[in-house]
Amino acid sequence: MSDGHSGPAGLLFLTDEQLRQGIEAMFFAYRGFTADPDRILQEMEYGRAHHRAIHFINRAPGTTVNNLLNLLGVTKQSLNRVLRTLVEDGLVESRVGTIDKRERNLFLTEKGQELESRLSDAQRSRMRGACKTAGPEAVLGFKKVLEAMMDPDMRRAYQKLLRESHS
Repeated sequence: MSDGHSGPAGLLFLTDEQLRQGIEAMFFAYRGFTADPDRILQEMEYGRAHHRAIHFINRAPGTTVNNLLNLLGVTKQSLNRVLRTLVEDGLVESRVGTIDKRERNLFLTEKGQELESRLSDAQRSRMRGACKTAGPEAVLGFKKVLEAMMDPDMRRAYQKLLRESHS
């Protein structure tokens, strides 16, 4: 996706062909990014929805089902199916809320933490290698592009996660 032309104020203008190449690069990169976790999940007959739930429960232990619904953007029925499996298999624990008894707070069990670690280690390794190859300027630019592609609500949710991890 290089060879864009710099215009006024240093803005980058890309041709439709360069944008198409960037879109295709995203498809292939996503395939690579998910390949290792998919192999691990397949052993357990889980899918990417299970991975995403495990990731965000690990990221915010005690998160509520409603918060997870908002983050994942899935239907309640779909999330309940995923959570039921994870709870039955001993990976996630659902506790009654301390403030609101109608809420369910979600936590990874030790077994859930082990699976999350395997999945994340695989993705961190791939991401670390790519970032090392691309270099710091490219990494910062890539992060800016990803954030700019997010819908405003998702960008706010992402920024909230970042703030929470630094507090």
